[in-house]
Amino acid sequence: MKKWLAAIPFSLAALSAQAASDSMQVEMMNPQSGEKMGTVMIEQHDDGVVFTPSLRGLEPGGHGFHVHENPSCDSAMKNGEKVPAGAAGSHYDPENTGSHGLPWSDNSHMGDLPLLYVGEDGEAKHPVIATRLTLNDVQDRALMIHAGGDNYSDSPEKLGGGGPRAACGVIK
Repeated sequence: MKKWLAAIPFSLAALSAQAASDSMQVEMMNPQSGEKMGTVMIEQHDDGVVFTPSLRGLEPGGHGFHVHENPSCDSAMKNGEKVPAGAAGSHYDPENTGSHGLPWSDNSHMGDLPLLYVGEDGEAKHPVIATRLTLNDVQDRALMIHAGGDNYSDSPEKLGGGGPRAACGVIK
């Protein structure tokens, strides 16, 4: 196990022991090929919303992980170019902060989630928790995984520099 994983302030056992009041499962797909990549279970817990992935086919390493504002993974045109999953819109930002940042910061998009870790085998299995969200916040939105990482800032690149949309699912 990676050293940084051991430092996460919650354990899988503790999360499993908490009774989730509600949950939903999101099917994730590659927005370019339409290939199914697995699922993400979303559960409400006392400390926030837990996203537990069961995904395959992603590049190893960290990936930008966000809740986007619209419940669509369709392509959309932006600046004259077709953007896969572009209809999902921008990161969920109900407070109109206009700022990408740390998932626990009050002055950033509510849809900014902790980095999604993908193992050397191309599988993502490690849960992340979003302490500022509830299930009501994420319902009828899109869940997005970007091809690259996320530096939790708008500098040097906007929206954390995650790049293209590598996986998308509609949260129903």
